[in-house]
Amino acid sequence: MPSFHIEQFGCRATQADGAAIERQLREQGCSPAAHPVAADVVVLNTCTVTASADAQARDAIRKIHAANPNTRIIVTGCYAQRAPEELAALPGVSHVVGNSHKPQIPALLQDISPVVSLQSPEASANFIGISQLPPHRSAPILTGNIFDLTDMLVAPVLGGEGNHTRPTLKIQDGCNSRCSFCVIPFVRGKSRSLPPQTVIAEIHRLADSGFREIVLSGINLGTYGRDLTPRSDFLILLQRILNETPVERLRISSIEPLDVTQDLIDLFASSERIARHFHMPLQSASDRILGPMHRWYRAEHYARRIELIQELFPDAAIGADVIAGFPGETEADHETTLRFIEERKFTYLHVFSYSSRPGTKAVSFADQVPGHVIKRRARELRSLSEAKNTAFRDAQIGRTLRALTLQPSGDCAALGVTPALTSNYLRVHLPAVLPANLFVDATIISTSAKALLAEAPLLDAVVLLPAL
Repeated sequence: MPSFHIEQFGCRATQADGAAIERQLREQGCSPAAHPVAADVVVLNTCTVTASADAQARDAIRKIHAANPNTRIIVTGCYAQRAPEELAALPGVSHVVGNSHKPQIPALLQDISPVVSLQSPEASANFIGISQLPPHRSAPILTGNIFDLTDMLVAPVLGGEGNHTRPTLKIQDGCNSRCSFCVIPFVRGKSRSLPPQTVIAEIHRLADSGFREIVLSGINLGTYGRDLTPRSDFLILLQRILNETPVERLRISSIEPLDVTQDLIDLFASSERIARHFHMPLQSASDRILGPMHRWYRAEHYARRIELIQELFPDAAIGADVIAGFPGETEADHETTLRFIEERKFTYLHVFSYSSRPGTKAVSFADQVPGHVIKRRARELRSLSEAKNTAFRDAQIGRTLRALTLQPSGDCAALGVTPALTSNYLRVHLPAVLPANLFVDATIISTSAKALLAEAPLLDAVVLLPAL
């Protein structure tokens, strides 16, 4: 069987799809390669949420093909679903597989024989043979009607942030909303949910393997369960996870503001096992812009959600997505958003420069904002985000926070410092060398540009578990 490498781009949902593909390939006997140049097949799992995401994928294809023209490149993901012909025409691409056909990728690899890498001595000795390869022709395309898709790929993401310490489990995919700027419903299809019993089984398996924090993700988590028979909902699922599994900390990746109800906040308050972290997409605080965005709330509704959260959790992390330069956005609209954020205790922002996406309603809107204006507004929002984050971190000095240790890397490993993550989504540096996956009580003594700095924890109060 051929070796493979998966190159990931985009959101947690895309990463979860890649993890599921990796699980399937391993199960059929394919061996993972640490680097794309060493692989017989590279599966490029793409994003298409912005034009820059498309460009990043094309650049990766060119670099992989240049490094080893013998490597077969299978391009999949959201870009492959949206514009397969663009990708099929690129040299080095052997197949383009849309999200509609992702489960068929393991079958494709069964027909691919291992090849000699250009990095091997045999290839170096006969490098001229590469020029005799047949000229590139458009690759075969496997795509279909994404709205016919009823199932979803399932596997926890064990890599990325946290270095295999905090797995992400995708429990919902697709979206039934039609925000005028968003292409995701057209490349991921309608909302569909992982059955509750499957979610419970996956979390049991992860907890039994020693994982202590699990992140739940989805395209639109608040719609979880509405497609199931019998119908379920996200709140019921969370309660079942708390009642039926031993997971010590559960974190919610992102949830729409109107789904942050009093009942949901009360559930968070009922258990220390749910992380005090709310990521609620805002996009704009100008009601004049939220309307044509097709966002079904207004600034006052969002503000009330923040008030409800902070009434019970004054130190909770509150993050938001914000779009700079949506068509028709005036300076007054932009200033309204800046002022709304300044006046509230946001912890961080994910700032996106508006990017015109083919197939969305906003493409045809008048009053497109000039690129240089979009860039300036995005810079102002990012500057505000840094100021809000600094203020939030400074407010933690003197507090003792429960934190989960992560695997040291980079500067932390060189300095003998252990990174950890708090319930309210703050990175802490502990002045001690500790194994990953420990809960410690960290007393914050100062802050730096990268993290909170804590006293060395009392290890006699820490339960040492085997490393994952």
